[in-house]
Amino acid sequence: MAAWENNVRKIDPYVPGEQPSYADMVKLNTNENPYPPAPGVTKALKELDTDALRRYPKPDAHELTAALAESCGVGFNNVFVGVGSDDVLGTAFLTFFKGRLPVLFPDVTYSFYPVWAALYDIPYETPALDENFRIVKEDYYKLNGGIVIANPNAPTTIAEPVSFIEDIVMHNQDSVVIVDEAYVDFGGETALELTKKYENLLVVRTFSKSRSMAGMRIGFAVGSEKLISYMMAVRNSYNSYTMTTPSILCGTESLKDEAYFRKTVDRIIATRENAIPRFRKMGFKVLNSSANFLFVTHENVPAKEIFMKLRERHIFVRYFEKPRIDNYLRITVGTDEEMEKLFDALKEML
Repeated sequence: MAAWENNVRKIDPYVPGEQPSYADMVKLNTNENPYPPAPGVTKALKELDTDALRRYPKPDAHELTAALAESCGVGFNNVFVGVGSDDVLGTAFLTFFKGRLPVLFPDVTYSFYPVWAALYDIPYETPALDENFRIVKEDYYKLNGGIVIANPNAPTTIAEPVSFIEDIVMHNQDSVVIVDEAYVDFGGETALELTKKYENLLVVRTFSKSRSMAGMRIGFAVGSEKLISYMMAVRNSYNSYTMTTPSILCGTESLKDEAYFRKTVDRIIATRENAIPRFRKMGFKVLNSSANFLFVTHENVPAKEIFMKLRERHIFVRYFEKPRIDNYLRITVGTDEEMEKLFDALKEML
């Protein structure tokens, strides 16, 4: 190595899902919403005053933060907005986890958590999910430097009730507990109300999934004013202007159309529930999902083989070459038409 490389921070990075570009592809590998965002979002983009782009946006993303506060039933100072939930979570890791005790999160969960821990030099431990991929809450009844729970969990799709989450928070009053609710709109129970009861609880959400706005990069957190103020101080120490003007405008418009939001989510849930028995009939084990994706394994055919053969047909699903889950596939719930193409390909292959 060159001498200067001794001073380089070397991290094994998070590997995002493949972003292919084929005219005939069926893209079911990154948990994107297959339907467009609310009509008001399109209208806002068409009517965007481009002169506003030469000015900095408000550092607190005022319009969007206010709309989120109203939507979540909390105060303005209880909301933190960031560039996708990854930015929000990364800021939370940097803000709250600086002690010597390990941060706890499951061994099978969102694979960005250990990357942030390594990046910020945070010690961590990964209590194992049980044989049914469920969290063992008693594993979190010990001294720690913080806790992160994805609920519903990814990639397993499993959601725990809010009473389960509260039990973990109750046993951990001396550290910050983060609940990552990226997929909660598809069937989970939100812990938002608990943020009014527990000063150390932070709930993180995103517009990328249920609101069809992955390309806009909008995420937010809800917590006590004290938690949010700490996050704002850290964020303003390296970048005060994280949200773009179009993102602020479009995010605000999305929140105005609850009927469209609910209709889109319900369509995905209906497609998911229709797909589960079809997978099982074809010899797949399918976990009961509370997310906009399914976690499946076939009784005879290796997951990697299915993944590769689907890819040859320009049908993209997610395969993780990791312990415990290397024979599973994560399959985003697409439109009914996309799911039919997937099932037709699986019938031909199997």
